[in-house]
Amino acid sequence: MKPKVFVTRRIPRAGMEKLEQECEFKLFPEDHPLSKEELIQGVEGCDALLCMLNDRIDKEVMDASSRLKVIANFAVGYDNIDLEEATRQNIMVTNTPDVLTEATADLAWALLMAVSRRIVEADRFVRQGRFQGWGPMLLLGSELVGKTLGIIGFGRIGKAVARRARGFNMRILYFKRSPLSPVEEDELGVEYASLGEILDESDFISLHLPLTPETRYLIGEKELKRLKKGAIIINTARGPVVDEAALVDALQSGDIAGAGFDVYEHEPELTPGLAELDNVVLAPHIGSATEETRTKMALIAAGNILAVLKGEKPPHLVNRGVLFKP
Repeated sequence: MKPKVFVTRRIPRAGMEKLEQECEFKLFPEDHPLSKEELIQGVEGCDALLCMLNDRIDKEVMDASSRLKVIANFAVGYDNIDLEEATRQNIMVTNTPDVLTEATADLAWALLMAVSRRIVEADRFVRQGRFQGWGPMLLLGSELVGKTLGIIGFGRIGKAVARRARGFNMRILYFKRSPLSPVEEDELGVEYASLGEILDESDFISLHLPLTPETRYLIGEKELKRLKKGAIIINTARGPVVDEAALVDALQSGDIAGAGFDVYEHEPELTPGLAELDNVVLAPHIGSATEETRTKMALIAAGNILAVLKGEKPPHLVNRGVLFKP
């Protein structure tokens, strides 16, 4: 009998075909995030679960199948999974790292440029028939060349954002727990700075750190008040890293110039007032949304599942404390 896999949303065909070769799988038939009840029903009797970053995988879901061996998250982050409970139940949790770096860095820059040059606002202006011809004060934005970019969180994606910034001759500050070596700093053209220094000195801030108890509301009312009046903040990391109510206040009052967000504190709901602001560009969590990247993610997730089901250690195991039984 083939092992059973529950896939919570349709993924690129290459990943499905890889699973089909060796597994019996059931695919949730609708294209929306699953409720707790739908997750529990889907997992029942399954050996593996391929879930999305907005599927909340807790003890109740894991208890739905005594055969569950692996939870393959279709994402890099895994804050949607109770990792401690999975480890306690000896269920392997895997992710899809390394493949969405460039796509997410591109999206961060797309947001940064769209906000700084007011592209979405300008597009709306033209479509509404308000464009009456060139004007010297029409939709003035902010240049990038020579400005200071502060990158908070400096893993693979943060570094990719920094590499792109060099083309604009920007001063690049970065903050992470442990500074890079002087050699790597020189290669990337970046300077280590404290969080406070980045808040005080940056014209643009881009967030690239995971959601943990320490990073929740890392950017709140106090931090936003430290930013320059013309500062722009970009978030392609996780929504709760920013206190969105405080962000709305800062944008409405003009304390900061703008924001570009791909992730949200209460995703998919928006904090009241955010959608009404002209100085904000809002994307629907599409950081990794390229054909190339999503296909690679599908293949990695499927490969992680198949490795576990064959009694092998998966290549992208997250909870390394789990007892591996080949």
